[in-house]
Amino acid sequence: MFIKRKQFLQLGSLATASFLVPKFLKAIETGNKVPAGNKVVVILQLSGGNDGLNTVIPMRNDIYYRSRPKLGIDKNDSLHLTDETALHPSLTSFKDLFDDGSLGILNSVGYPNPDRSHFRSMDIWQTASKSTEYLTSGWIGRYLDAQCNGCDKPTYALEIDDVLSLALKGDASNAIAMKDPKRLFGTSNERFFKDVLKQHAGGAPGEETVDYLYKTMAETLSSANYIFEQSKFHPSSAVYPKTEIGQSLKTIASLLFSDINTRVYYLSHGSFDTHVNQDAQQKRLFTEMNEAIGVFTKDLKENNRFNDVLLFTFSEFGRRVEQNASGGTDHGTANNMFFISGGLKQKGVLNAMPDLNDLDEGDLKYKVDFKNVYASVLNKWLGADDQAILGKKYEYLGFI
Repeated sequence: MFIKRKQFLQLGSLATASFLVPKFLKAIETGNKVPAGNKVVVILQLSGGNDGLNTVIPMRNDIYYRSRPKLGIDKNDSLHLTDETALHPSLTSFKDLFDDGSLGILNSVGYPNPDRSHFRSMDIWQTASKSTEYLTSGWIGRYLDAQCNGCDKPTYALEIDDVLSLALKGDASNAIAMKDPKRLFGTSNERFFKDVLKQHAGGAPGEETVDYLYKTMAETLSSANYIFEQSKFHPSSAVYPKTEIGQSLKTIASLLFSDINTRVYYLSHGSFDTHVNQDAQQKRLFTEMNEAIGVFTKDLKENNRFNDVLLFTFSEFGRRVEQNASGGTDHGTANNMFFISGGLKQKGVLNAMPDLNDLDEGDLKYKVDFKNVYASVLNKWLGADDQAILGKKYEYLGFI
């Protein structure tokens, strides 16, 4: 029986982010291999507002310990980086990266007029907007738009998730979201979808909107097949943790080694919303992150890709300086970011630690606008027109 237009349009799965396929994704099937030295960005979102002060610890600052009499991490337990700075004791792989010169730490990153709402602040970070602006496209999505404007070999981005984040939605192009290539392949090859495509290819009548959706579905099937085959033929042989972040990074590594034309990978870890019992929750999440990134960076090194991959972390905001009465911390403002790569030009602690003598109603003051980080990554790592993408010229930072 012919599948009617109404039935087709009512299919919710076609409206999900996983099927919002970039119109240029077909380009990956042409056989174009990514050239040696191709720069890739892996973005790790620490969702929920990670507590930066217990991540990068001002271990000789008395204000830190007075503000956190129970929550402050003892300097004898922390991982010492410099005379003044240490890491959370769970971040042993990060300490190793610091020691071998492949870790950069940027402190006091934020934006003017900070918003303490998870949703609003995350929107600001994902769209690269001012706190007074409301944008509907993300900074990576606009990067995809820019790459596809008249280029013969466009690039694309992948998010390791079931739902596409705002950061990866452009005005004309979207990234693709997937938990793993096999699952995307299985979903897109369900009998119903193949039957629809077969009927449409046979000359089924349609309208412009319906034809567009058929085309989108066809490209999804085609792209899912390609991504699955590439990941299957170039799997990482490293043993990754069975955690969600571990398996996500294994998927990214397998796709990196396949040399498909992907410049940006995006994944999330959390939640770091630690109002209550922060110590245990942050320790658990950091242990998972530490183990996964330890394997991932070793995998990249052994496969000669570490110099070409930049992994950076961000969170929508930090936490307040003082602990609360529930063994946790409440929503704050500025935070730190990690940069991991064999290709860093500046390493170690990149700027001063937060000034705990100079607070804004108990919160850290931002010193570096996160959009300076984005501009640097876009221009100096991805070779893109950062001003066109961000809508303004921002100062470049020297870590890459």
